[in-house]
Amino acid sequence: MDSCTRPLLLGYIRAHVLMTADEIDAARVSLAAFALAEGFALGTVYLERPATAPAAFEALLDEVRRDNDVWAVVVPTAHHLTDGGLRTMRNNLEHHGAVHLMVAAAAP
Repeated sequence: MDSCTRPLLLGYIRAHVLMTADEIDAARVSLAAFALAEGFALGTVYLERPATAPAAFEALLDEVRRDNDVWAVVVPTAHHLTDGGLRTMRNNLEHHGAVHLMVAAAAP
């Protein structure tokens, strides 16, 4: 299956104050590995920084509204969900289209 026929995932990483650059890179790698293993194409990965929140999530929602090819949004673990949690994040995404929310791995 080539990348043109794979469903499109967008990534969302919510960095916490003490998260290092290496941890952010590892989260990006985990999203890419998840997408590949599950047969998806990974598009933009949005990085939410505490100082600018919720700017990255709003940019992600803008892309969801613009691109009808977005099938889902994936977060590395449940710790990366928005402040409102799984239900709030899922409701925000579904409000803007039939976009699913996926968690790449269980939190340790």
